[in-house]
Amino acid sequence: MIRLGISIVTYAPNLALLTQVLAQLGQALRHARQHDELIEARLILVDNGPGSGWREPLQQLLETAAGSVPFELLSGHGNLGYGAGHNLALQRSAADLHLILNPDVLLEEDALSVGLAFLAAYPEVGLVTPAVWDPAGQRQYLCKRYPTVLDLALRGFAPAGLRRRFQARLDRYELRDQIGDALFWDPPVVSGCFMLGRQASLAQVGGFRPEYFLYFEDFDLSLRLAAVTRLVYVPQIRIVHWGGHAARKGVRHISLFLRAAARFFQQHGWRWW
Repeated sequence: MIRLGISIVTYAPNLALLTQVLAQLGQALRHARQHDELIEARLILVDNGPGSGWREPLQQLLETAAGSVPFELLSGHGNLGYGAGHNLALQRSAADLHLILNPDVLLEEDALSVGLAFLAAYPEVGLVTPAVWDPAGQRQYLCKRYPTVLDLALRGFAPAGLRRRFQARLDRYELRDQIGDALFWDPPVVSGCFMLGRQASLAQVGGFRPEYFLYFEDFDLSLRLAAVTRLVYVPQIRIVHWGGHAARKGVRHISLFLRAAARFFQQHGWRWW
């Protein structure tokens, strides 16, 4: 029987979507309890702003949408960044396992049951990552090979015609030949929108590096976790993810993306093509 910590970091969230996220999280937690996979769960929502005006609506939303899940709202600290926000929750958690969850991710009802059971069966595994679809029902490929500068440029900024010319390369980067309906052990990097891991493994590597304000904090964490434990793609864990597409979010996000990419390559090694 497992104790689970859950953290969600928000910045001006879509409250209607977050309400749905919390409702489906509650359903997944009830399913896990009914199948004797879970004894206790606690949610920490980290409010990164902007400003102080989000505390009250988030508190009200948690009181109405979190159901029977014990929760805590951390607010008033300003925008620390995505990874540093999750670190606040990790530092306050005494659970066995921890779920790092985006505020735009919807869980299938049995997602947590499957993930908790898998980690119980494979003690050598420190983190599992799910099968992901977008709201239109298209599969997303969020496990990746180690990126090159060319991969990132093509995927994020190239026009559609040029991307089509390099489609085989991009498919290889996204592990499309291996990410499907079978387990895939030791993916090089995984997405941070849903990370279900052992608290001890996350603590061993110090959680997220706070210098990654936004973007690439998950790639960095993946590589550091892989040095001390195993990561596994488990396709029976199913989620819907509404986010992504940094290049479509404006100049500020593109700037944050480029700075984070440069930091990642400086720390882990440059690969140009």
